[in-house]
Formats: sequence, structure tokens, C-alpha cells
Amino acid sequence: MTPPVRAGVLAAVITLIADQASKLWLLHVLDIARHAPVTVTPFFDLVLALNPGISFGWFQSETPAAQILLMVIKAAAVIALAIWMARSRTWLATISLGLIIGGAIGNGIDRFAYGAVVDFALFHVEIAGKTYNWYIFNLADVAIVAGVAALLYDSVMGTPAVKAP
Repeated sequence: MTPPVRAGVLAAVITLIADQASKLWLLHVLDIARHAPVTVTPFFDLVLALNPGISFGWFQSETPAAQILLMVIKAAAVIALAIWMARSRTWLATISLGLIIGGAIGNGIDRFAYGAVVDFALFHVEIAGKTYNWYIFNLADVAIVAGVAALLYDSVMGTPAVKAP
């Protein structure tokens, strides 16, 4: 295993551990289901949202068949990303793919364990008496977005990366 691939695997493992540890703490120590919302700052709260769909709550379905289908799609995506990571030529692309893989596996574990992805971070702002909320998300989502952004940066600004499988 090359040093960049080791770094990508490490990024995936750290992402997965941080994501699952945060969710376990929020669910079982803080007991966010009973104590939500928890105001952290005037613009950030901890809440509990179980998302049975995919990104931004699209295609929500709690049926077992839909959950199995989403798990199969997620597993195929993780395998494709792992192949891409193994072939990647740049450190940034490899670590970015590791972040995406770790986040995808973290959300996949939620889907298996809870039947939905556990989201908890809510940013909001009040303007002229009206509250505007951002989508509720978790650390896996942050890693996926950061990984995609860094991968895009690397593909535009870095040396030519190997193409996705």
C-alpha cells in the first residue's frame, strides 16, 4: 500500500470513528432525543433528525426494500471510490476520497443500525423576525462535502488525477 493510499485509509478510519463517536455520544450520553434542541450558540443547535432518505432528505422511504436498495447503492459507491482511491496519483485526491468513503460508511452504519441516518447539526439565522434554517447534517456529511470540495480543487488546480472508474 502506497503512502498516499495509507493516508486515504487513515482519513476514512478517522472520519468513521469521529462520526460514529459523535452520534453515540449524542444519542446515548446527551440523550438528544429527550433534550433537543440544545442551543450551542445563537446560530447553532443540536437537534435529532432521522433521515430515511438520501442527501437533503430526497427519496425518503422507511420500507425495508427501499433501505436495502439504498444500502446496496451505497456499498457499490464505496467500492468504486475505493478503487479510485487505490489508483489516485495525488495526496489530496486520495485523502479526499478517504473522507468521502469514511462519511459514506458512517452514514451506512446508521442506516443499518437505526433504519435512517442520524443528523444533528442545525445552523440557523434570524432576519427580520423570520428564522432561516440550513439542512440538518452530521460529521459524515461534513467529511463528504469537504472531500468532494477538495477533490474538485485537486482536479482543477492539481496535477491530473486518475479518472474515476
